[in-house]
Amino acid sequence: MTDSPSSAPLPAGPLPAQATLREALAAMTQAGLPALEARMLLTHVTGLTRTQLITRDTQPLDAAQHAALAALLARRLAGEPMAYLVGEREFYGRPFRVSPAVLIPRPDTEIAVQAALVRLTGTQAPRVLDLGTGSGILAVTLASERPDAQVWATDISPAALDIARANAAALGADNVRFLESDWYSALPDDARFTLIVSNPPYIAAGDPHLSSGDLRFEPVDALTDHGDGLSDLATIVAGAGAHLEAGGWLLMEHGFDQGEAARQLLRDAGFAEVFTERDLGGNERCSGGRWPGGNAG
Repeated sequence: MTDSPSSAPLPAGPLPAQATLREALAAMTQAGLPALEARMLLTHVTGLTRTQLITRDTQPLDAAQHAALAALLARRLAGEPMAYLVGEREFYGRPFRVSPAVLIPRPDTEIAVQAALVRLTGTQAPRVLDLGTGSGILAVTLASERPDAQVWATDISPAALDIARANAAALGADNVRFLESDWYSALPDDARFTLIVSNPPYIAAGDPHLSSGDLRFEPVDALTDHGDGLSDLATIVAGAGAHLEAGGWLLMEHGFDQGEAARQLLRDAGFAEVFTERDLGGNERCSGGRWPGGNAG
């Protein structure tokens, strides 16, 4: 990237040697980072607040900070998501630890939380199951919003479960039980829940989005079922009746164009009161239904 006419040439590399905080910020923005991202990286490396970055802007970076910041800058310029660089992303007003072992939390998934909380209203001590918990955003958020709930969270990935457990501990959600499981496989046969929720892989194999943007860096098995995008949704629907209480709810996040297919899966499996909620962009994003009673299996 060339310098703007008003910018002085930088020393070798985007980050000047022995840079002050002010010089580091200027160098990162000149290299192509938005100012907000530059401040986030500098805050992450130095531990200083945004105000301190201003009031101490002549303070030099030490050698370790300089090396760490230069490495993060290079990774960001290569397209790596900010959430992985700083190791955190906010979800439903809470900070969640993330790593390349889990998906980056997205605001649209908050729709599933809201839909779940509505359907738990009036139920005392509900039992909730989060299938494919990843970083634990659904399980930990629901456990935090409903401290009277007993929440189970499953994932097939031990690395993901480690992050989810750390998030539960950091946020004080001690009412979550974690279990390594391929969907329902490791659950006790007699386990029954008031509500099952899931944000499963639903992107079809070969979708161009998988090779663009942040998705290039996220765990592919958490994004796609390596098929038509509907097979994991179908598996979740097919197994839900065996683990739902009579009148219990199943809620699933899905792709913007999968609403009708998700509703049909639910209807064909015998769910009633089938519905779909739209996300912040107006797209169909979360579908669910009520199990009428009589556990299958």
